[in-house]
Order: sequence, then C-alpha cells, then structure tokens
Amino acid sequence: MAERSLLFVPGARPERFGKALAAGADIVCIDLEDSVPPAGKDAARAAAIAFIAERGAPDGLWLRINPVRSQAGLADLLAVLNAPKSPAALMLPKLTDPADLALLDEVLGERKVALVPLIETAAGLRNAASIATAKRVRALLFGAVDLSAELGCALEWEPLLYARSALVAAAAEGGVGLFDVPHIDVADADSLAAGTARARALGFTGRACIHPSQVAVVNDVFIPTEAETARARRVVEAFAAAGGGVALLDGKLIEIPVVRAARRVLAAAAAG
Repeated sequence: MAERSLLFVPGARPERFGKALAAGADIVCIDLEDSVPPAGKDAARAAAIAFIAERGAPDGLWLRINPVRSQAGLADLLAVLNAPKSPAALMLPKLTDPADLALLDEVLGERKVALVPLIETAAGLRNAASIATAKRVRALLFGAVDLSAELGCALEWEPLLYARSALVAAAAEGGVGLFDVPHIDVADADSLAAGTARARALGFTGRACIHPSQVAVVNDVFIPTEAETARARRVVEAFAAAGGGVALLDGKLIEIPVVRAARRVLAAAAAG
C-alpha cells in the first residue's frame, strides 16, 4: 500500500474519526498529544481505543500517543496493551533515545504494532540513524515546528534543509518511510503542493496533513507523472536489453543505481 499522505485527526473529536478515514488519506492517525488538552486526555484515549477496536485495527489506522516518558504517554501505552485491538502503528512524539524503542519492542511483545518516531528535537536528529534502524520502526515523521523553535531558526525550507537531508539519509539507511511536516496554512494549496514537491525531490516518501482538503494535493504530488513513468519504464527496458549490464539511453549512462530509482518510480505509479 502506498503511504503518501498521513491525516491527523484530533483525539478529542471522535465524531471526526470516521470522516477522516473517508478522506482518501493512505494513513489516518488519531492524535492524543498536541490536539488534546490535559483535562481531555482520558476521554480522548478511551474514544480512540474504542474506535480502533470497532474498526478492527486496519493497517492504515495509527495512534499518536503522548511522549513515552510522560505520565500521559505511559497511560496511553497501557491502554493499548489492554485493548482488544491494537493500532497498526504507534507514533512517538519527541523520541530522542533508541533505547526507548528497544523497551517498547519488548513491552509490545507479539502484538503486530509498528513504531513511527517523530523527530522534532536536536537530540532526536542526532540519533536519527539509530532510531530509523531500530526494530518495529516503519517510518519517521519530521517535526519541523518543534525543531525550529528549539534551534531558534525560521520555519522555512533553507534553515531546515540540513535536518531534512539528515532524516532522508537516516530513513534510507533504515529502509523506512519518511513523512514531512504538515503544511500549517490549510488555505494555501499552491504552497502545499510546491513544498511537497520539494520534499519528494529531496527523498521524502510522504507528507502529513492536518486537514482533509490537503490529502488530495499531497497524494497527487507523490504519484509520478506520465512522463516520469514512461522514462522509468524505458530505463528498465534498456537495462534488460543490455543483459543487466551498463547501457546507454538517450546518450545517458544506465546502471544499477539508476535502474533501482526507476523501479521505485514504477512501483509508486502502480500503487497510486
């Protein structure tokens, strides 16, 4: 299944859970952290667990818990462990230490629950490669808003380019997905599309969304164009015609890394 778009839905708004699943996102993540005030944590947790149980824990339904080193996060984890059905993945905010992932892997035991660390601190960025290669990790999410606040830099592309690039390398090393930060201006579809295209070109595999209207835009950006797909098909065919050796296509060298990239394009086109 393609994992291009990840739509957050507030845990405090259970009436929106079903609508979020119908919005066309590849992943829906119920949020128990930032969108839920302290007084509403217990109710949101109960509503999320009940909804996941009701829906049978489909692969595209995730749960963002509170930081695992907080009381709310431990309560979230205990609720998941005691629930009749588990979410397909747990998103872990402010994850900085790979040791936390090892502990969660042990605690989750035989449950088929993946982990999605949210990299939004300098410490998390420093440990990104170790985090991405840990057991159960399915993807990373770039938390640019929190990171920019910690670094004291602008929430813009250039100041955060190093962080994005470091996460692309870490995700590639771990063989996991990588979601970019949500675009915070839900009314600006053009900027959303442009920023998402830059993230895709850098190596991100998807983007998080905070409003259903953003989902189609993100999905479209991550679907290869007809020209990209046709070019990728020609690359694969030229390589096969050369017997798996070095080939030339339109005067350009075709070798295994180029073919590998072309096959990723074809896979993305087929999934889209």
